[in-house]
Amino acid sequence: MSKRDGASAPASGGKKAKVEDATPSSGKLGPYHLSSWQGDVELLEGENNKVLSPMVKLYPKFQFLNPDERVMGNIIINDAKADTRSDALKDGTVRGNACKMIFWEPSTVKAAIVTCGGLCPGLNSVIRGITNCLWNDYDVRSIIGITSGYNGLVNVGKHPPMELTPDVVCEIHMKGGSVLKAGRGGFDAEKICNTLECLAINMLFVIGGDGTQYAGHLLYEAARQRNLPVSIVGVPKSIDNDVLFIDRTFGFNTAVSAASTCIRNAWVEATSCEKGVGIVKLMGRDAGFICVNAALASNIVDLVMIPEVQVNLTDVLKYVDETIERKGYMVIAVAEGAGQEHVATGDLDATGHTVYGDIGTFMRDLVNKHLKPVGGRSFYIDPSYIVRSVPIDPNDHIYCSRLANDAVHTAMRGYTGVCVGAIHNVICMLPSRLIASGKKQVKLRSSGWQTCVQNCKMPFCLAAM
Repeated sequence: MSKRDGASAPASGGKKAKVEDATPSSGKLGPYHLSSWQGDVELLEGENNKVLSPMVKLYPKFQFLNPDERVMGNIIINDAKADTRSDALKDGTVRGNACKMIFWEPSTVKAAIVTCGGLCPGLNSVIRGITNCLWNDYDVRSIIGITSGYNGLVNVGKHPPMELTPDVVCEIHMKGGSVLKAGRGGFDAEKICNTLECLAINMLFVIGGDGTQYAGHLLYEAARQRNLPVSIVGVPKSIDNDVLFIDRTFGFNTAVSAASTCIRNAWVEATSCEKGVGIVKLMGRDAGFICVNAALASNIVDLVMIPEVQVNLTDVLKYVDETIERKGYMVIAVAEGAGQEHVATGDLDATGHTVYGDIGTFMRDLVNKHLKPVGGRSFYIDPSYIVRSVPIDPNDHIYCSRLANDAVHTAMRGYTGVCVGAIHNVICMLPSRLIASGKKQVKLRSSGWQTCVQNCKMPFCLAAM
């Protein structure tokens, strides 16, 4: 299990819940609904949800879901890449939008929102969306923001929560970061359950990456063992877009836009010099989605280096020579996790993360050494956290609003231990443990990677093709 965002933790102790005994199914959510989570019974949401949603009166012509609506995992017939598809979604995924009948009586709801791990464009948009949906659509008046990640749920005295209202969150989407101060580590399921019980919180929205969501699953297990009814609903985040099964993570498009600007800057530097090579290092520890998409968006990159592809340095330098001979300059986009076979440190940091070697400066020095005898040089740009600290762009903000609204609808319908995310552009719910079971990477047989290779005119030896 990944520990990238520092939120993963040991199991909560004691006997594990039955959910760990079998692989969770995206379409069989009996263990993830508060009406059926204590037994091995089939979920019948339509029969167990007895409360009429206040949205029925607010929006009398609103199109509500049937509670058992599902989205199929694979929609391709005669699939050329069938052997690469996971069957985890074979039962379909339940849609996460609003239904007429809900589980919770809104007047009894006390909700909390927590952001964990590192920053990502859109955190404030999700906080704003959840707050406004709870307040405006369900008339919930008790909403708090947990500060400093899971640390704030373990030690409320040290990290006091903040009250959230539409007035408080009105303008927070206009800036980057998180008004709740996203934090790493600090997870302790038993202590967090104590806090939830003490504060009478029965709805918790967890915004974070795969480690955060796995911790959310452990929290769900601990609450289940106590029979502590609380809807724990995750909104997955990852600047690298490496969360399994869902179309994309929020903030990714904004990060790609910021990365594309940096690539254009590298192009300006490279084209303003004889035999210039612009090198940009972008985020992407284990997946190269930012690099690939930024290269496609800018259309001025000649070489994309991603963690999924190992390269021979002799081949790289040969391609540098060929490109400069052909164009007079070159642009390289390299993900931070690429080429680790050449720069690996073998070290771990305090949270268990692998300490990656700096492939960016390595490539800068390699190219400089190679080109200096012939009058060339490199121009190195490392935007680092710039691409994740910028304000959300309009399309991403819309996506954040959809995720936020459907996270609230999912919780109100009585689900727990699940995350919401888009599958075929429809917001669905999946068990948190399922989406945290691994990392999504660039598929080297995908049309996206193949188009990137074509656009960059990369030799196959540098593309693993």
